[in-house]
Amino acid sequence: MYQYNDADQTLVNERVAQFRGQTERYLKGEIGEDEFRTLRLMNGLYVQIHAPMLRIAIPYGLLSSPQLRMLAHVSRKYDKSYAHITTRQNIQLNWPELKNVPDILADLASVQMHAIQTSGNCLRNTTSDPLAGVCLDEIEDPRPYCEIIRQWTTLHPEFAYLPRKFKIAVSGSEHDRAATQLHDIGLYLVKNDAGETGFRVLVGGGLGRTPIIGKVIKPFLEKQHLLSYLEAILRVYNLKGRRDNKYKARIKILVRESGIEQMRKWVEAEWQQTKADMQISEQRFADMQAHFTAPPYQVLAEPDNQFIADKVQNSSFNTWINLNTEAHKISGYRIVHISLKAPDAPPGDITDKQLDAVADLADQYSFGEIRSSHRQNLVLADVKQTDLFSLWQKLVKLSLATPNIGTATDMICCPGLDFCALANAGSIGIAKEINEALDDLDYIHDIGELKINMSGCMNGCAHQSVGHIGILGVDKKGVEWYQITLGGSSENNAAIGKRLGPAVAKNQITQAVCQILDVYIKQRQDDEIFLDTVHRIGVTPFKTAVY
Repeated sequence: MYQYNDADQTLVNERVAQFRGQTERYLKGEIGEDEFRTLRLMNGLYVQIHAPMLRIAIPYGLLSSPQLRMLAHVSRKYDKSYAHITTRQNIQLNWPELKNVPDILADLASVQMHAIQTSGNCLRNTTSDPLAGVCLDEIEDPRPYCEIIRQWTTLHPEFAYLPRKFKIAVSGSEHDRAATQLHDIGLYLVKNDAGETGFRVLVGGGLGRTPIIGKVIKPFLEKQHLLSYLEAILRVYNLKGRRDNKYKARIKILVRESGIEQMRKWVEAEWQQTKADMQISEQRFADMQAHFTAPPYQVLAEPDNQFIADKVQNSSFNTWINLNTEAHKISGYRIVHISLKAPDAPPGDITDKQLDAVADLADQYSFGEIRSSHRQNLVLADVKQTDLFSLWQKLVKLSLATPNIGTATDMICCPGLDFCALANAGSIGIAKEINEALDDLDYIHDIGELKINMSGCMNGCAHQSVGHIGILGVDKKGVEWYQITLGGSSENNAAIGKRLGPAVAKNQITQAVCQILDVYIKQRQDDEIFLDTVHRIGVTPFKTAVY
């Protein structure tokens, strides 16, 4: 993984010192509330219902074991001994005291971490495929390009005050696991007819109160022009994006209202001014790729006889293998998904003890690296097949081996009214209710692949618009209700879910989900997954069952 140089470390250290001074002046009354709001947002600090919330950057979801231990330390010393994984691969602390935030940032800086640009109207953390570098369907590892983008975006003076927040995602695989079509800019590594690798560039995607799928603005962009073309898009957006209405300020609205052809003309004209001066050299690419070389894999026989015997003799282990692991590009290794969706825990939460333990497991089994995923789980990307049974046993003891990856109980869930000042309705309690209603693992596994996403407000932090089943909390005269959508997707076949009907009362939402699943079980053909059944029969049968 990328290691800071002196310039990186100096920048982060100086930012910590700067924010410490700003915080001290604010607490003394020397800086006003409005002025400090801008400063704290630049450093990932929000004000929520009960306490500030600190969002920590995890660039493209990659963590080292020392960084995970530091997260355990800060959650234990400064928070309530747990952290929350977000859908943007970042990590949040929900209970820090404002006076302690500079100390938290100083501790994070000691292991090459920060909270810069995780909030505010700026270029946010660049995200990517959590399986980058190890998956079978990869065209090229996207992480070196993510890091180049990260360095370009960090404290970019021209884009520090954009009309609205701005997000970039990069995917290097045939299967889009980075949701590139749902970002302000999506970059998809592709090969042209000559066999050269470049980027398909999408623009104008986004979720929230106006979910829109991005459009292709450039089918093939040569690698050396990556930053100049991104710069051109950002300049157009900075000049032409709305600043009079925050709900219409995202680039997706600019693209929708101007049309993709007009947007392409504006960007191409702007690009001509930067194209020649901002080319990335082959040496720059080579230097960055050197940070992401393969770990020292062993030559292993596959299949391993003991591994096969363990699966046969232990049905629980076999189920976990089938659901929580997947094929690796190197023979004898597998990718392991660590579920943060145990039935008795809020989705995406992990305790300080679990963080420390996962760091130890990463050192023992996966070259000291951990990834965070968009679905609020963790990944050990390089586990030997011969180590899987031992790893599984340890994860079971840690309550991190729930065999539910990709199933109905692997829900994406925002904090909702439990923490968020913007929320209209609760999410965590509803997730628990649904888990309890679907507590039969055989039933869950029979349902198969199903993505339920649930948000407590229109900001859509849990991406409910693209859930196979989307649940959105709404407020009706102080009472919590929930809208349901069906048929959404964030992958290659990206789609915005269709609203099922009127909002459902809080005490009926779990029953409604069960009724939807009952229709699916009765209507599916052979091994048809939920999404395909919805596309085949439409929403009417589900609507009839619920209403």
